[in-house]
Amino acid sequence: METNVPGPIPDKEYDRIMELSELDLDYSNLNSQFKDLTKLAAKVAGTDISLINLIDTFTQWSIAHYGLPVEQMPRENSVCQYTILDNQPMEIKDLSSDERFNSFDYVTKDPNLRYYYGVPLTTENGNNIGALCVLDDDHKQLSPEKTEMLQIIADEIVDRLAAFKILNDLKDELEETRKSQRKLSHDIRGPLGGIIGVADLIKEQGQENKIDDILELINLIKQGGQSLLELADDVLTNNSDGETRPPNSSEFNLLTLKEKLEKLYAPQAIAKNISFTVVNESENSDIPFPKNKILQILGNVISNAIKFTPDGGMVKVQQKLKIDEESENARLLFLVEDTGMGISEDKIQDILKGEASSTSGTKGESGFGFGLPLVKHLIDKLNGTLDISSEEGKGSLFKIALPFK
Repeated sequence: METNVPGPIPDKEYDRIMELSELDLDYSNLNSQFKDLTKLAAKVAGTDISLINLIDTFTQWSIAHYGLPVEQMPRENSVCQYTILDNQPMEIKDLSSDERFNSFDYVTKDPNLRYYYGVPLTTENGNNIGALCVLDDDHKQLSPEKTEMLQIIADEIVDRLAAFKILNDLKDELEETRKSQRKLSHDIRGPLGGIIGVADLIKEQGQENKIDDILELINLIKQGGQSLLELADDVLTNNSDGETRPPNSSEFNLLTLKEKLEKLYAPQAIAKNISFTVVNESENSDIPFPKNKILQILGNVISNAIKFTPDGGMVKVQQKLKIDEESENARLLFLVEDTGMGISEDKIQDILKGEASSTSGTKGESGFGFGLPLVKHLIDKLNGTLDISSEEGKGSLFKIALPFK
C-alpha cells in the first residue's frame, strides 16, 4: 500500500515551481509533442517504460509516456521527487529494496517495477522542473554511452518546452495583431468614407464654393481625420474586436476550462472519495479569454482543497465571466469551496502575504508550502484579487477575480 511520507524539498523550491508556472503548460495536452522522445528513451535504455514527468507543488504530471499510460500521481508517491533534488541522474537498481519506495503500489503490485533511472530536466536557470525516467520490472545495467544519450534526450525535452513557450507567446502576439487588423478594417470605413465624400463635394461644386462653405467642409475633413487618429490610437491600445468566436490555442472559454479542470483534477478527488464539481454561472460561457496562468492558479487552489478535504467531502468550483460593455473590460470570477479542515485567520493572513508554510493533508499528504504563495504571486501579477473566508473544521472558500480586456 502506498504511503504518504513527506517528501524532500529541493533548494530554491519556490524559484523552481515559479519557473514551471511561467511555462504556463496544459499538462493534459502535451503527449503528442513529446511521445517520440519517451519511445526513444525506452529504446535507448532497453526498458519497457519511459516517462516525462513535470512536478509542481502537489502533483507529478506525466506529460508523455511510453509503456505505462499514467497521467498523474501525488508528488509524494513519486520517485522523481528525489531526482529533482540534484542536477545529476539518479539510479535505483531495485525499488523493492529501497525503503523510500518499496511500499508504493507500482512496486508491490502490477507492473511490479524494480529498475529506475532518472535524469533531471534542468532549465537554463538551473531549476529542475521534472525528470525523464526509464523503468522496468527487471534489473538493468546502463552503459556510459546509454546514459549520455538519455542526458541528450533530457536536454532536448527542456529545449522543446522552452520553444513551446516561445511559440505560444508568438501566437498570442499574432492573434492580437489580427484582431487589430480586423478592427481597423471594419471601423476605418466610416471616417474615411466621410473624408472622401466631403472632398468629392468640394470638387463637384468647383467655382460655386464660397469661402465659408469651403472652410466648413474643410472643418468636416479635419473632424474625419481626427476621428481616424482616435481610432488608430484605440486600435493600438485595445485589441478587442467584440466578436464571439471559438477560443484559439492560447485561450479558454468557460466551457473549455470546465472540461479541462474536470479532466485534470477529478482523478485526485476520486482517489480520496471526494465529490468534485465545476459549475459555469454565466451567460458568457462561450466568450474566449486568455489562458494566462489560469490553470496554474486554479490547479493549486483545487489541489490544496482536495488535500485538506476528508473522505466523503466536497470541492466545488464556480466560474463566472462579467463584462462591462462600455469599457470592454471583463472580469473572471472563480469561487473554490470545500468542506475541509478549514484555515485559521492567522494562516489566511500568511497566505495573503505570500508567506504560507507547509502542513499535512487529511490523509497525511505531504505539503511543500509553496502552492498558495505561488497562487497569490500569480494573481497579483495579473492585477487580480484573492479573498479567503474559512471556519476551522467547516471548510474554506477562495474567491479569485482576474481582470482582462
